[in-house]
Amino acid sequence: MATITDVANLAGLSRSTVSRVMNNYPYVSEEKKRLVEEAMKKLNYYPNSSAQTLRSQKTDTIAVFIPMLTNPFFSYLLEGIDAVATENGFRLLVCQTRYDRKTERQFFNLVKSKQVDGIILTSIENDWSTVRDYMSYGPVVMCNEYDHESNTPNVRLDQVYGGYIGTRHLIDKGHKKIAFCQGSFRSFISKAREAGYRLAMKEAGLQIRDEYAFRIAADYHDGKEVLKKIAAMVERPTAIFTGSDQVAAGIVYEARHLGINVPEDLAVIGFDDQPIAEMTLPQLTTIRQPAHEIGERAMKLMLNLVLPEEDAPPMPEEPLKLEIIERSST
Repeated sequence: MATITDVANLAGLSRSTVSRVMNNYPYVSEEKKRLVEEAMKKLNYYPNSSAQTLRSQKTDTIAVFIPMLTNPFFSYLLEGIDAVATENGFRLLVCQTRYDRKTERQFFNLVKSKQVDGIILTSIENDWSTVRDYMSYGPVVMCNEYDHESNTPNVRLDQVYGGYIGTRHLIDKGHKKIAFCQGSFRSFISKAREAGYRLAMKEAGLQIRDEYAFRIAADYHDGKEVLKKIAAMVERPTAIFTGSDQVAAGIVYEARHLGINVPEDLAVIGFDDQPIAEMTLPQLTTIRQPAHEIGERAMKLMLNLVLPEEDAPPMPEEPLKLEIIERSST
């Protein structure tokens, strides 16, 4: 079955422009209308009439799916989203999914019942085939997280590069036995960072050991548990790429408790450059990710989908970058 994205691709136009044509927005050129109508005819595509009726009921409210509100990274991401929303007269409805598929599916009904104009996903728990069913009712923008099967607009950084430069930093410090952490939940970001870790290790000719991979590490308490497991090893890693400042802080805390010196016995690198990175002893080397700016761009992208072209805010052209902030933990 053809989708609105298929129509956009065949017509050579953006999905938002196709949506404007289908919903009879003003100020759309006759040429664009013609291209859309021809593409729809070729694909035998018929808009969902009930969805069109609902979409005409504007709420000026955007739902933002956040996995855990207690994670500071998502708080900063949300601040960026909210700043742009407020500036443009929109409200946010914040939905905490707790990495739960059923909860996420329930929240998706918000756009189906037209309680919100669109959804910004900062994480995704369900397969894209499930999410796709809701996109006829309103736009979905992915922010930070992504899915290879999706073709929805997204704002994200090169997480493979993030995993690579973090691991490369440890290798350049002379480490050969390097561990890696990621959460147990579904995340393409974690997979991308692991791919970067593996790329750096392979490039340096270093062994990737299964026992050095910790796949249950998502927060401060998980970091403490990781360190306990490392302390119990006969042959310990000398460095660890955590993928999270929260996890890294837990590791550093537990290391002091167990008499393991950081970075002499174990070098630790975090990710995100959250405030906690400067509060640990020693302070964390980390990879800075501009969470606030990512959130701002995600909301601007959403407004470009729900507002007429002349009212939508311009999208910045300069790319957002990841960078290493070196402190004392490595």
